[in-house]
Amino acid sequence: MENNGMLNVKKWVVMYPVYINSKKTVAEGRRISLSKACESPNCIEISDCCKHLKLPSAVEIDKAYPRDFMQVGRVRVQLKREDGTLVNPAIASSKTSPHLCIL
Repeated sequence: MENNGMLNVKKWVVMYPVYINSKKTVAEGRRISLSKACESPNCIEISDCCKHLKLPSAVEIDKAYPRDFMQVGRVRVQLKREDGTLVNPAIASSKTSPHLCIL
């Protein structure tokens, strides 16, 4: 927690929609395999999936993907609490979790 009682979202994991977009190549920013990727995801869909997985998330519409400024929006997801414990023990990390890959 920050001093004013708000959550410190700056420490949360950042997910850009391009990370899971099946229409993008790895060079363009896709981070997962095509078989697990989805077509043209947006921040709201990612946030809804995080809510379904009981993971706190924050949509930042005003942020752009650094490699392509036309890709607007990102989602911050809390995987671990301030004390280091997992928010959802079934999801250990964003890379190894099949739940986040299936979004």
